[in-house]
Amino acid sequence: MSPWEPGVFSLIVYTIMVVGFIASQLFLAAWLGEKKPTIEKSRPYECGVIPTGTARFRYPVPFYLVAIFFLIFDIEGAYIFTWAVVYEEAGVPALMQMSFFIILLLVGLFYIWKHGGLDWRATYKEE
Repeated sequence: MSPWEPGVFSLIVYTIMVVGFIASQLFLAAWLGEKKPTIEKSRPYECGVIPTGTARFRYPVPFYLVAIFFLIFDIEGAYIFTWAVVYEEAGVPALMQMSFFIILLLVGLFYIWKHGGLDWRATYKEE
């Protein structure tokens, strides 16, 4: 009997073969491929728009706040959909827990709304 676990040896051999194949393909592409550098090829490409000016500009803080709020309230959807799938099997205790969860999220949303977290008209200076 081999000291190897039944699938470990074949996994190692497969990994070595895949890495070797990828390395050989990259080497052949670099070696055989045409190398004709031009100004057009070295220019950054962004959806067909020729870049002008600096790429460093500041996004307003409300942009980031809305993005974070979206992530927070988007993840809640995953929990609610999961709960909806097992609603009948979970029963009344799960209904009470999900109701508490949704009420807690609504309290958080109203708090954010009250403190101006969703207000895009907030004054900021563009520099």
